[in-house]
Amino acid sequence: MPGPGPAARTIDLPAAEVAARALLVALGMDTEQEGLADTPRRVAAAYAELLTPVPFVATTFPNDEGYDELVVARDIPFHSLCMHHMLPFHGVAHVAYLPGDRIVGLSKLARVVESFSRDLQVQERLTVQVATWLEDTLQPRGVGVVLEAEHTCMSLRGVRKPGSRTVTSALRGTLRDDARTRSEFLALVR
Repeated sequence: MPGPGPAARTIDLPAAEVAARALLVALGMDTEQEGLADTPRRVAAAYAELLTPVPFVATTFPNDEGYDELVVARDIPFHSLCMHHMLPFHGVAHVAYLPGDRIVGLSKLARVVESFSRDLQVQERLTVQVATWLEDTLQPRGVGVVLEAEHTCMSLRGVRKPGSRTVTSALRGTLRDDARTRSEFLALVR
């Protein structure tokens, strides 16, 4: 049975537009000027899009051939919003599993990253959510997830270190417990 994706939420676009207008005014902006007049609506729509997971069905298949090596999808682009500053972070995800009785349609490895990234996030939680979904959905012998991302809350403001990347990982089952399998996975995603 496929694992659950992110929880659905209700977005109140009119209230978000009012809030965006109030924020602009609080920041000293004239929301009546031509270039800003429609900005509150656009901001509300943009955040609604960024925070709405795209539903998908996890297509799995029996592992009839008994495939018992790593399945790795590398360099899956993703973006999300930092839950502390509501600024974007973006990067790539490397997702792998060691099949058990079932395999998954390969596009679903990218879709699960996309789905969980559409939330106010911290990278650590996003990494674990993807790994947990794979574990729950496939019950594989092992799972490995590595995310590498640049956080604009760190590159555009605060410490202002553009180009610095944060790397997080979640290793489960054989990918955590067996040094050879873990090394093979980490070598494949470098």
